[in-house]
Amino acid sequence: MTLKMFVNGQAMSGGSLNHALVGARPLGPARTAPAYRFFSVRDEFPGLHPVAEGGAAINGEVYEVSYEVLRDQLLPEEPQELELGVITLEDGSGSFSMRMRASALTAPGVLDITAHGGWHTYLATL
Repeated sequence: MTLKMFVNGQAMSGGSLNHALVGARPLGPARTAPAYRFFSVRDEFPGLHPVAEGGAAINGEVYEVSYEVLRDQLLPEEPQELELGVITLEDGSGSFSMRMRASALTAPGVLDITAHGGWHTYLATL
């Protein structure tokens, strides 16, 4: 049994957490529906947060992962500011993804980077 997992930060190709997706099958680049704000947390990792209005489409990658890869490899590597949730992709399909906890939105070091459209684009500005 496999599931679809959208990643938009360090788990993407070339990122410091991509090793946590060993055994997953990359399905390629993807974008979210325009229903999310995107945040940098201390410039260490990003987080998606769903909004009713003022959202944007965010770039990332989709992987086909087994429950074992998700449970044993990826989730243990994720920071406490993020939680597993379901998002909507640009094509209208759903996908699992890590989302920003609402309680973390006002923490020190959190910056709204939605206008950049993606983590790699934001990092290029640093």
